[in-house]
Amino acid sequence: MDWTGRTVLITGATRGIGKAIGLRLAAAGANVGVLGKSDEPHPKLEGTVHTAAEEMRAAGGQALPLVCDVRDEEAVAAATAALAERFGGIDVVVNNASAISLTPTEATTMKRYDLMQDVNTRGTFLVSRVCVPYLRESDHARILTLSPPLDIKPKWFAGHVAYTISKFGMSMVTLGLAHELADDGIRANTLWPLTTIATAAVNNLLGGDAMMQMSRTPEIMADAAYEVLSGERTGEHLIDEDVLRAAGVTDFERYRVNPEKKLMVDLFVEPDRVS
Repeated sequence: MDWTGRTVLITGATRGIGKAIGLRLAAAGANVGVLGKSDEPHPKLEGTVHTAAEEMRAAGGQALPLVCDVRDEEAVAAATAALAERFGGIDVVVNNASAISLTPTEATTMKRYDLMQDVNTRGTFLVSRVCVPYLRESDHARILTLSPPLDIKPKWFAGHVAYTISKFGMSMVTLGLAHELADDGIRANTLWPLTTIATAAVNNLLGGDAMMQMSRTPEIMADAAYEVLSGERTGEHLIDEDVLRAAGVTDFERYRVNPEKKLMVDLFVEPDRVS
């Protein structure tokens, strides 16, 4: 499809998967609302909303940096209004912002529990809710949430109950919206990676360089998101590789950080999916 003039709001778009999706859509001509908390450079995290927006402009699209915490209802409303005013509406929402702590119950403080619930489940609900009036005015309204399939097995909860609840909450919000808003022409899906993705979260929290070497690059999620957002699916829980294979992609080696290392299957995906 022609993305020229289409406007996309992406939460957590400063770096990693969110930025990669923004760059992919910007290269296709989209306007991107780069929503994130990073207004100033961080000593341990790359980029700000401003530098990410600059990269998206360089990729061929237009971009508006939006400094915003998805937990703040007033800030979210102001950011979405600014984006809609700047580009004349909002066509797509990508719920990417997420907090993670893979800690067992006794090691999970209530402050950390609340953070994951507020950013993940509540943030997805809030951003989507605020954007619904804008999406209703679009002839290509889409919501895409980066959260896992709703595979309710005990093993996905054990060891990190709080995180799993928050991520499954994102998927439940999206599934509900797909059906609640169907008559408005708003399509909603979730997308999750088959393997770990080389992001700051993996590098800083989930295993460092060793895990990064066993991961794929964020571009695989960006390409899969492009396919989903360009298509007609709704109410589906999707895996990146499955989406791309259905679109005719056969070469996945180009997404590997290190072709010599065995890929690491991501959480919430059955281990036999990756050889």
